[in-house]
Amino acid sequence: QVQLVESGGGVVQAGGSLRLSCALSGRAFSDSGMGWFRQAPGKEREFVARITRSGHSTDYADSVKGRFTISRDNAKNTLYLQMNSLKPEDTAIYYCAANDGLPSTSRAAYPWWGQGTQVTVSS
Repeated sequence: QVQLVESGGGVVQAGGSLRLSCALSGRAFSDSGMGWFRQAPGKEREFVARITRSGHSTDYADSVKGRFTISRDNAKNTLYLQMNSLKPEDTAIYYCAANDGLPSTSRAAYPWWGQGTQVTVSS
């Protein structure tokens, strides 16, 4: 059974930083394309960042480009999202997702999802 567990969310002031982690079990992490998505209250879940299986290629939503960094440690089966210069509009539940191919910006491309971790940015 594939399981994804996010951690690292919390409450932070605008301009602050947080690092989210996502641990994968039940399938080979190095064979998994990975992505981060977020969902704010009353809004659809949206793409944040993605990373290839090797970690050599990454991609970001325009809204977080230059502030967020996605990375992975295949030896630790863990995905990360370093979030800097946080803004109140970054407030959302953040989800990690995995697939068995190329990471995508589309939610439909990911069969496996974590339960989410809340990030709240106060102004």
